[in-house]
Amino acid sequence: MELKNYIGGEFTKSSSRRWLEVREPATGRKYARVPLSDPEDVGHAVDSARKAQPGWGGLTLLERANWLDRIADELEERREEIASVESRDTGKPIGLARNVDANRSIANFRFFAEMIKNHRDETFEMSDAMNYVSSKPVGVGALITPWNLPLYLLSWKVAPAIGMGNTVVCKPSELTPMTANLLMEVIDKVGLPPGVVNLVHGDGAGAGSSLVKHHDVDLVSFTGGTATGAEVAKIAAPQFKKLSLELGGKNASIVFEDCDLEATVKGVTRSAFLNQGQVCLCGSRVLIERSIYDDFKQKFVQSVNDLRIGDPSQEDTDLGAIISSEHLQKVNEYVALSIKEGGVCLTGGPDSSVPLEDDLKGGYWMNPVVVSGLSPYSRCSTEEIFGPVVTLHPFDGEEMAIEIANNTRYGLAGSIWTKDLEKGRRVAEQIETGMVWVNTWLHRDLRTPFGGVKDSGVGREGGRWSLGFFSEPLNVCVKDDQAR
Repeated sequence: MELKNYIGGEFTKSSSRRWLEVREPATGRKYARVPLSDPEDVGHAVDSARKAQPGWGGLTLLERANWLDRIADELEERREEIASVESRDTGKPIGLARNVDANRSIANFRFFAEMIKNHRDETFEMSDAMNYVSSKPVGVGALITPWNLPLYLLSWKVAPAIGMGNTVVCKPSELTPMTANLLMEVIDKVGLPPGVVNLVHGDGAGAGSSLVKHHDVDLVSFTGGTATGAEVAKIAAPQFKKLSLELGGKNASIVFEDCDLEATVKGVTRSAFLNQGQVCLCGSRVLIERSIYDDFKQKFVQSVNDLRIGDPSQEDTDLGAIISSEHLQKVNEYVALSIKEGGVCLTGGPDSSVPLEDDLKGGYWMNPVVVSGLSPYSRCSTEEIFGPVVTLHPFDGEEMAIEIANNTRYGLAGSIWTKDLEKGRRVAEQIETGMVWVNTWLHRDLRTPFGGVKDSGVGREGGRWSLGFFSEPLNVCVKDDQAR
């Protein structure tokens, strides 16, 4: 299969005539190729978005919200196809792709459609004047998304961006282009006005950087690695583009002695290894109060060993494949480093083989790894690995737990497990992060802000924060000379 860009309401070939092979993580086989778009392709896409923006921005909020609902309706019709394509493209289990990726992508469009329908301009009355605050479109947006949750995160950006009157150019990861292509098919089928949503395939060095630096791009919403985010900021800042960066994480799961042990083991296992640990929110450091450390460790290791690794298309699979051979090598290098740093692998190990048969032999497979004995200040305990690797650390008391949780350059998310809800809230308030869950993980209310601090990013999206980022507030002050 040869994918095309989507520009001005049409699927078009890249002018570069260069291609990148797309490989299926579960088998390692080539099954598609994606164009490596160049600055000329990006220019056409931005021009198309710029041309469409005045007309699209001139529609009412209700009219634009109704378009979001139409897109959601069509995505709903293709829900199973989304799950199947996403599972194949990313290597994640089909159940996860269905229950998270497909469902959430549909929900994102529906949620923002409803929120935009209910959006109201604000007024502020003075003794002799009235202030009217309205939300204006920013203009043309660059939406750049990663490979771990391709359609989930693309829909999270596209829906509020176009809902608030912007037009956009999307750049999905070249590793997982298939559901971005599917979304363009949906947009084409429902008849969204040409140029409102455009898509260019390609890598960061070609399409990505060209898109960010284009003089007619007004805002950039980027989700991805911290190093790449720094380059995005470096390019965008001199042009004073509006910028949102959701970057990496090294999140702590803090387990207190008074937790519900069985529920906590189950929850922490999920937070550590969902999507093979390839989620920026995953709890890759497990901090355990010393009095229950041995008991928790035993139960946790058993829970991890019970995870089923295998064919992503099977409903009973818990863990699928790693995204690419290069990423698998990187994660294995961290496991080897953990041993050099004094760690002990309680499950898995460096280059541990996964005995799979037939076509799956060529895939990018890895057993989940649990490491104990590491210093909480070691590299493997503080650097983002982004794979099925977690480290265990004992602590004594709240102060020590907070110190360990805060000892990384990241600050995206975390979880706290305790029956004392007051303590849970108290500790959460002292964690240097953007999000903390107490006695749960990834329990998302779409109305709440999403984002991190420190090297985990800049800005917030979600709910009214998304509407605020994808719009510009205009204040009009009208003085009443007759007022007394």
